[in-house]
Amino acid sequence: MNEEETKTIIDFMESIGYRFLEPRLIYTALCHSSYSHEQKQRGRKDVESNERLEFLGDAAIDLIIAEYLYTHFPDAPEGVMAKIKAAVASEEALAQIARDIDLGSYLFLGRGEEITGGRDRDSILADTLEAVAAAIYIDGGVEQLKRCLLSHFARYAQEISEGKIVFDYKTHLQEITQERFRQLPEYILVDEKGPSHMKKFVVELRLNRKTIAFGEGFSIKEAEKDAAKKALEKLKGEFDR
Repeated sequence: MNEEETKTIIDFMESIGYRFLEPRLIYTALCHSSYSHEQKQRGRKDVESNERLEFLGDAAIDLIIAEYLYTHFPDAPEGVMAKIKAAVASEEALAQIARDIDLGSYLFLGRGEEITGGRDRDSILADTLEAVAAAIYIDGGVEQLKRCLLSHFARYAQEISEGKIVFDYKTHLQEITQERFRQLPEYILVDEKGPSHMKKFVVELRLNRKTIAFGEGFSIKEAEKDAAKKALEKLKGEFDR
């Protein structure tokens, strides 16, 4: 690690209130694949991406959320707990928690991802949060992981259970349209804008052959989520009239 990378890691450890016994773990957790690839092209062979840590972090996060729900929602049936857990562990929720702890400021990104707004992209933030969770879990165990992050998951679990906030827009929209209209939303790619390294996708969301909303994103998945979110806002406005 160079001096700038070391400073970033120290700042991040201070921000989450956990000092790693093995700082290399959190360094790897913060390294996006674009950064790892870029550094290897410059001859740095020891810079790994956080992809393997993401795999473990996904399971570690599921564990602490499931334990929290089992303990704090004693009257909730399995189906309700599963629905809340899916929402809290969704990409949208993980990305929001990453923003809550300002994770984007500490990412190591390649130039292309930096230019295209990777520091605030849901997919990158969510994946990195999973990697950070894995790094804490490996370094300090499940109790340190809960100490650092559980309060964030718990807050959103409570808000989701009370209907105050929605994550996983596509799933929520699908549930609403099935219940109210007996129809599933349809997502259609209608445009691609910009050069190949900064391409934006535009998706049209239709319901019963009627255009409800358009969404944009740096991937088709992001564009669909954006369209679903806008459709939910529009439908909510119609229901509230």
